[in-house]
Amino acid sequence: MKLFLSTQAARERLAASARSVARQTLDVMLPRLRPAPLLDRFGRVEAFVGQWAREPRSVGAVCPSGAHLARRMAAMLPPGDGLVVELGAGTGAVTGALLACVPPERLLVLERLPAFCHLLRSRFPDLNVIRGDAARLADYLPANRPVAAIVSSLPLLSLPAPLQTAIVQQMRAATAHEGCIIQFTYALWGRSPLRRAGCRCEKRDLVLCNLPPAKVERFRNA
Repeated sequence: MKLFLSTQAARERLAASARSVARQTLDVMLPRLRPAPLLDRFGRVEAFVGQWAREPRSVGAVCPSGAHLARRMAAMLPPGDGLVVELGAGTGAVTGALLACVPPERLLVLERLPAFCHLLRSRFPDLNVIRGDAARLADYLPANRPVAAIVSSLPLLSLPAPLQTAIVQQMRAATAHEGCIIQFTYALWGRSPLRRAGCRCEKRDLVLCNLPPAKVERFRNA
């Protein structure tokens, strides 16, 4: 118990320190840079770090996905006009890249954490952002509308095994009719839970310029 409390306190101190550094840097840089984009970026980083400090396994990293990673994930979208479902949108880095490729009416965003849902709705007011659990994905999908792609930023490898299995099953069921699953991970080596579940990896891309480096894979049901 003492070790747990000590670790939690250390995370809180790290989060507070990161927020303080962000604000101090912002104060110095604001006179020289355009304020709106910078405020938006720092706000998203602060929200992400704060969530990581409170519940690290829920976000899987200490920083949001970078722009290069987001664009690589969006570039793997298949052609067509089916529904695109984003799981674990976080602060919206990948969401923005997806909206550069598909119109808002084709994109459905599912996010479990209330703080991120609020942030996403503020950033993308025309987007359908649903607060929900990916393990119950079928409950949120519109009837009779095929899913062309699921784009997942969920930290699958850090989730408890039963939850991981439930989410993978839901993703496979939703894309059973010619859909694909696009998943990124920071584990550059090793076998994906999707592959272990029987999915076939048809495309893979390493994003070494992300922090930390990441791997993006596109899967189909075998």
